Amino acid sequence: MAGPLAHLKVLDLSRILAGPWAGQVFADFGAEVIKVERPERGDDTRHWGPPYLKDKVGNETPDAAYYLSANRGKKSVTVDITTEAGQDLIRQMAAHCDIVLENFKVGGLQKYGLDYASIKALNPAVIYCSITGFGQTGPYKNHAGYDAMIQGMGGLMSITGAAEGQPGAGPQKVGVAVADLMTGMYAVSAVLAAEVYRQRTGLGQHIDLALLDTQVAWLANQAQNYLTSGKNPERQGTGHPNIVPYQAVPSRDGYFMLAVGNDDQFKRFCDIAGIADIADNPAYATNAARVIARAQLIPQIEEATRQQDSAWWLEQLSDAHVPCGPINTLDEVFADPQVQVREMVIEQDHPRAGKVKTVRNPVIFSETALDYRQAPPVLGEHTEEVLRELLGKSAEQIAKLRENGIL
Repeated sequence: MAGPLAHLKVLDLSRILAGPWAGQVFADFGAEVIKVERPERGDDTRHWGPPYLKDKVGNETPDAAYYLSANRGKKSVTVDITTEAGQDLIRQMAAHCDIVLENFKVGGLQKYGLDYASIKALNPAVIYCSITGFGQTGPYKNHAGYDAMIQGMGGLMSITGAAEGQPGAGPQKVGVAVADLMTGMYAVSAVLAAEVYRQRTGLGQHIDLALLDTQVAWLANQAQNYLTSGKNPERQGTGHPNIVPYQAVPSRDGYFMLAVGNDDQFKRFCDIAGIADIADNPAYATNAARVIARAQLIPQIEEATRQQDSAWWLEQLSDAHVPCGPINTLDEVFADPQVQVREMVIEQDHPRAGKVKTVRNPVIFSETALDYRQAPPVLGEHTEEVLRELLGKSAEQIAKLRENGIL
C-alpha cells in the first residue's frame, strides 16, 4: 500500500461526517482504515439522498453521493455493537489497531466496554480520538451537536450573509458542513501529533475534540478582531472585514471576485477601471482608509465594473496582476483547465457502479505518492476479509456470527 501512513491501522467507529472525513484522509494517506457500520443500515449518510450512486445499468444503488464523499479507501465491516459478541469483536479489532476514531455521545461507548479506558487496557499504546458536539466536559457535554447548529452557536452565521439593509440580509450557513470538515481535519493533525509522541515515548493517549471548540478556533481573524476591539464583526456578504475592495462585484453580464490585497494593486485596478482619481483621493488611497470608507467607495467601484463583461475584467486585471477570479458553478469548476491538469477528479472501480468518481485529496507527496485503489465501500464489503485476515477467524466462525445476527 502506498502513502506515508501505510504502517498504521485505524478503527473508524464514527459516522456522518467529522469522523469519517478524518478517516478518509488517513485512508488517502495510506493507512488501513476499517469502518465499522451497523448491519443492514450502515452509516446514516448512505441514505442522505438523492442523489444516489447508479449501478452499471442506471438503477439507483443504496449509497447516496453524500456517503461517497467521505468514505473512500476504507474497508466496511458490519458489526452489531449492541451485542456482547459484537463488542468482543470490536475490542479484538482495537487491540490490533494504532488509532480509534469515534463520535458517540459522551459516555456512549462505556456501557459497551468500548470507551478509551477499556480499549487502553487491551492496547496501552492506542491513540483514541473522541469527536463530539461539545467535548467531554462542560454544561453541554451531553447535548447532541450538528454542523448547522454549531455554525450558529460558534459565531460563523453571525458573520456570514448579506449585510444588514441589503436584499436577503440575515444569517446564513456555509454551503458545506465546514464545522464538521474542519473538526475532521483537526482530528487528523491531532492524531498525527499523538503518533509522533508515541514514537518517542511508546505512549498512546485520548484526544478530546469538539465541534464547537473547532468552530470557535477557526474564526481566525474575525475572532481576533473581536478580542482586540471588543466589537462584534458584522456580516459583509462577500466582503472582507479588513481589506477593501475584496468582494464579489457586478459586471455587465454577471459577477466576478475582486481581491485587491494592497495599495499598489488598488491603484492599478483604478487605472484599468477609468477611475484613477479615486486611487489618488486620500480618503481611499490606503487600505485602512478604504475599510473606514467602505460604504462610500464600493458603490463607485461597482458603477465602474458594470461597464464591462466579466471576461473583460478577468483578462485586463489578470494581465495587470490585480487578483481576481470568476465565480464558478461546479460544472465550471470541474471544466476548469487548472482543475483538470491537477487531476482533481479520480475514477475508481466500484462493485456496483463499475466506476465511481470522487474528488482526490489535495495533498501531493514527492516521495510517497498516494494510491487511490479502494472506492467508497458497499456496506459490509470487507467484513469477512477483516475478520479472517486481522482476527484470524475461520469460515465456520464467521458463518456462526452471521447466523447469530452479529454481522
